[in-house]
Amino acid sequence: MAASVADQRVIEFDVRTDEMLVNMGPQHPSTHGVLRLVLRTDGEVVSEVEPHLGYLHRCAEKIGENLTPRQWVPYTDRMDYLAGMNMNLGWALCVEKLLNHKLSDKAKHLRVIIAEMGRIASHLVGMGAYGLDLGTFSPFLYAFREREKILDLFEEACGARLTYSYLTPGGATADLPEGWLAKCSAFLDQFEPVIQEYHALLTTNSIFIKRTANIGIMNAEMVTDYGCTGPVLRGSGVDHDLRRDGEPIYTEMYDNYAFDVVAQKDGHYPRDPDHNYPPVPKEAVLGDCWHRFYVRMLEVVQAIDLVRQAIERYQGADGDWGIPIKLTQKLPKGEVYLETEAPRGQMGFYLVSDGNSIPRRVRARSSCFCNLSVTSEVCRGAVLADVPAIVGSLDVVMGEIDR
Repeated sequence: MAASVADQRVIEFDVRTDEMLVNMGPQHPSTHGVLRLVLRTDGEVVSEVEPHLGYLHRCAEKIGENLTPRQWVPYTDRMDYLAGMNMNLGWALCVEKLLNHKLSDKAKHLRVIIAEMGRIASHLVGMGAYGLDLGTFSPFLYAFREREKILDLFEEACGARLTYSYLTPGGATADLPEGWLAKCSAFLDQFEPVIQEYHALLTTNSIFIKRTANIGIMNAEMVTDYGCTGPVLRGSGVDHDLRRDGEPIYTEMYDNYAFDVVAQKDGHYPRDPDHNYPPVPKEAVLGDCWHRFYVRMLEVVQAIDLVRQAIERYQGADGDWGIPIKLTQKLPKGEVYLETEAPRGQMGFYLVSDGNSIPRRVRARSSCFCNLSVTSEVCRGAVLADVPAIVGSLDVVMGEIDR
């Protein structure tokens, strides 16, 4: 017989959770390198994230104070090892600024070709690995399929596939091989339609949108305060790119090139009638993980257009391809600092010379270090499962941070 209402008892539970420290890493796949994140959690909610660095530290800057500038070029490859060409370019321009070295137009166009191809290859890894962080494997294979073709071109140009040491103070180690430009143009023609496959796999994928839209939001003030640069900065709507806004020795490489800085203006990204960009989903908020991913995808298209322009100009340019400076050339006394727009943001090199062939001081300013510094604030209040999505959207490379 059913119990009467009077016999029923109401039992109340006082549910409490304790704070817990959770280690993410130092070998977690979402960290894009050897990084340890210590998460302070209250249940599933993250209240604090503390990055622990140094697992890839190799004393690169101190080594630079014991080598000549040309000898130190291979060490720049191992900073952002997914964009070695762009690291080479930053160091080469820094040394050339101190030497007041002038390049021919042909050498400048060669550098645009190589640097923008490196940007495409780097963003392909960022896109594919980000999908892997969020649990989908196919985009990783698609991205590496196309990246392998870029590495084949780089191997033909300089003999290496990852650590290139190709762009060096004074120019490059060799001219582009015969027939290389035709192969590069053929790759761009084949690759451009493939981008729509990436948009289908990730950009417009409903699951991917739910994992990235309205998550990890950083407004323009926050990214500026923390010194974030690159796609992390532009993903929050800040219209800044050193290829347009940097120092003359760098911007003159891109003089008279037609390209847009990929940042949302008046609620819209730069549009090209020749490309069918997917629209921004209604769930996305400017400055979230989805926007940072989308900026990289659009920058790939911009880089394709820049390489095509550079190939045309390289073929009609005067001068040589840029002869490297002598291995033991003495540097003038002084100090110099220069930043370039690497795939992950503003990469800076600082050099102090006392008049010898070996610099007195060498330092590097990592874009990823500043981008990673915002982790604790942007993850505060997020659930534990969203931390890989947030950290992955920053696209950090630990070799550049630790050096």
